[in-house]
Amino acid sequence: MAVDNAKLNRLKELISQKGALLADGATGTNLFPVGLESGWPPEEWNETQPDKIRALHQSFVDAGSDIILTNTFGCNRHRLKLHHFQGNVSKWNKLAVELAREVAQSVKDRDVLVAGSIGPTGELFQPMGDLTHEDAVDSFREQAQALKDADVDLLWIETMSSPDEIRAAAEACAGVGLPFTVTASFDSAGKTMMGLPPKGLGDLADKIEEEIGHKPAAIGSNCGVGASDLLVAILSLTEAYPEAIVIAKANCGIPEIQGDKVVYTGTPDLMGKYMHMALDAGASIVGGCCGTSPHHLAAMREAMDSHVRGERPTREAIESEIGHLVSPPRDDEDIARNRRGGRRRRS
Repeated sequence: MAVDNAKLNRLKELISQKGALLADGATGTNLFPVGLESGWPPEEWNETQPDKIRALHQSFVDAGSDIILTNTFGCNRHRLKLHHFQGNVSKWNKLAVELAREVAQSVKDRDVLVAGSIGPTGELFQPMGDLTHEDAVDSFREQAQALKDADVDLLWIETMSSPDEIRAAAEACAGVGLPFTVTASFDSAGKTMMGLPPKGLGDLADKIEEEIGHKPAAIGSNCGVGASDLLVAILSLTEAYPEAIVIAKANCGIPEIQGDKVVYTGTPDLMGKYMHMALDAGASIVGGCCGTSPHHLAAMREAMDSHVRGERPTREAIESEIGHLVSPPRDDEDIARNRRGGRRRRS
């Protein structure tokens, strides 16, 4: 199926007009303070607590977001079956779009895009697990079709780790005829948990175009282990693919365990600095992930609006301004050196 060029062109035109777009912030960590229990699917709230979901979208728009993501990250049959909710995939995805669209359409002074969030299935592909490519595509297609039927502007594949799962999600999204973006979480020594490096995501995007005839409208990184690590991943990606539309959606600082809670340490000032560095690193769409509140987004909006293009940041500059890397990238030479050192220590 042909991808809706009008929707794709709208995204590109907004970036061209504004220079860069502000995405939204966190979903789960902003819903915990208003009653969401850890481990419970927030997607259920699209039906049972719609006012709270609507209010979250509104807070992001009030802070200046140009793109808001639907509350559908885990709204696929595999994730929902953990709570025996797999029969609600279509209903909850459609309700999520309606809530986000209502808020987006209430904004009169600018365009706000509604992106349909599509997260991982949580299953391992064969031979490590039971999930087949066909099963994954079918699951993603069910979700993507519901999001399309409710009239999202684009599909937002996020927090991916497995190249196989990215391929399946991309095939499903292209199959329903909507533009789609892909972001991965490079949280394991500069790679995803399944070994995909930032440049590899760009390479994979090219392979996807060869396989299905459609390429992601944008690629990038979200979540992970901290803003510094994500910025280094963005540098790697934009160096290899300077013409790509690149997304940066970092967690709000480094998570810390405080009692029985996970607390994100980033301040609005820190996230403003992150915004400047993300733009200088080549990102065109910048937002926040876990821990990012409307207050952080407001600081990021101010930083985006006042930004003057600077030099491309170095890893050293990132660590100086944002903080140390939690899981620094290691190239093949680093790995070989560590192995040699390990052998010497054992002798």
